[in-house]
Amino acid sequence: MPERAIGVFDSGIGGLTVLKEILRFLPGEELLYLGDTARVPYGTKSPATVLRYAHEAAAFLVGRQVKMLVVACNTASSVAIPELEERFNLPVIGVIEPGARKAVSLTKGGKVGVIGTEGTIRSGAYTRAIRALDPAIEVFAAPCPLFVPLVEEGWSDHQVAHLVAREYLEPLKARGIDTLVLGCTHYPLLKATLHQVLGDKVQLIDSAEETAHLVARMLGEKETFRGSRPGWPRYFVTDDPARFEKIGGAFVGSLLKNVELVALEN
Repeated sequence: MPERAIGVFDSGIGGLTVLKEILRFLPGEELLYLGDTARVPYGTKSPATVLRYAHEAAAFLVGRQVKMLVVACNTASSVAIPELEERFNLPVIGVIEPGARKAVSLTKGGKVGVIGTEGTIRSGAYTRAIRALDPAIEVFAAPCPLFVPLVEEGWSDHQVAHLVAREYLEPLKARGIDTLVLGCTHYPLLKATLHQVLGDKVQLIDSAEETAHLVARMLGEKETFRGSRPGWPRYFVTDDPARFEKIGGAFVGSLLKNVELVALEN
């Protein structure tokens, strides 16, 4: 079991921020990443459709004998974690619970903002997770659908990104939030822009980083760390490997290799 890979999946490219953090904390682990690029984005799909897509992505990775599933997609995490845990006999980690737990631990004024895709915000998953930990915390959530295309265009620090961020975040800022959860795996690439708009008094919670911490802790508890340093992670996509390689390199900070086009079974 320790020598098996960790399986990570997302609707597309954003989950690479989670993969990057896992690599940083656990350089000895082998990673398999699946980006369902043929059906991205999940954030605008119905919960039933997202659940079906998540089952297919998870089954693909489980078929490759992974020892753990990381759902590196906020939208899929909001609807699919219990079902995946029930169907597959291995640990399943989402990105919502780690981010919610960190926000609760850091807020001083009890006012937390959450930004994400339309699907993630509509699900209310972060609000429920935060209030389950501390019912006294006020949660203010806002969808930010333009952030994803801006990041993928390479405009994370562009003037347009600053203008869009002000439009999205001013209402949250007016509420007096002191903590903001980045509820989409694309959003860590916008940290510099978000800091400039919100100021230094608002702490940004990177769910990707917190998820990597949880992966490391769970591997330690189960004593399933991999001992040796593996080669490059393996990447699977359901459409256009060339685009994935081009854009994905910015997410992980290095050239992507081993990208394979695959089809998911219903």
